[in-house]
Amino acid sequence: MVNSEQRRRQLAREKFERQQQRRAENRNKARRRNAVIAAALAVVVAAGGGAYAIAGLTDDGGKKDSAADNPSAPPSPSESKPAGPKMTIDAKAKYTMSLKTSQGDIGIEMDAAKTPETVNSFKSLADKKFFDSTKCHRLTTENIFVLQCGDPKGDGTGGPGYTIADENLDALGKPAADGAVTYPAGSVAMANTGQPNSGGSQFFLVWKDTKLPPSYTPFGTMDADGLKTVKAVAAGGVTGDNKGDGAPKKTVTIKKGTVDKT
Repeated sequence: MVNSEQRRRQLAREKFERQQQRRAENRNKARRRNAVIAAALAVVVAAGGGAYAIAGLTDDGGKKDSAADNPSAPPSPSESKPAGPKMTIDAKAKYTMSLKTSQGDIGIEMDAAKTPETVNSFKSLADKKFFDSTKCHRLTTENIFVLQCGDPKGDGTGGPGYTIADENLDALGKPAADGAVTYPAGSVAMANTGQPNSGGSQFFLVWKDTKLPPSYTPFGTMDADGLKTVKAVAAGGVTGDNKGDGAPKKTVTIKKGTVDKT
């Protein structure tokens, strides 16, 4: 028969085991959350021409850099950037963005109904030949799988001189426990500075299913040939010392970028 002292010890042991289990679960949740945060930072950019490096990357000295701890980061977009172009598109119509690149053509079906400001901005920029002769400056091949384009400077800090509102952020469903949703292969979404409503002209092409927080406006889908082109670029790998993150070895120059009503 179990006496009171044995019962007390048993209860204490069970309590300790429960505490250990909760701590292990919390550690696992934290690891998953940190993985998502790291992935998110990897697509954050200085979309409006800010004076800071892409957040979350490691520079040559191994130091982490972010907008939050960099004194040269610009004010919030609402304080420093003018509004986007006047609305001229028909949100009920269909629009296609065509990128003629040095590696092949990429066709993108745009969702004007759910992302009218984004499509309107791209239409306005393309009509001004904004994307012509620009390079897709960044490829990631670990944790997240995207090719990033749309920067006239080619270093991750360029933009059109204005920002646009986030749109369609619930399109990919409810986030999982780690805060992430899946951006499917073929998705096209806006890059941003990490702040709400800070998109400019930079965008990323998802060449393999990628988990990220739902913070990046998904506004289009690549056609089959376009996805094949981006996958071929990804297969070539990246340059530099940052493993899995850098300029693509297969240089991607957008020779001509157009947005047309179809």
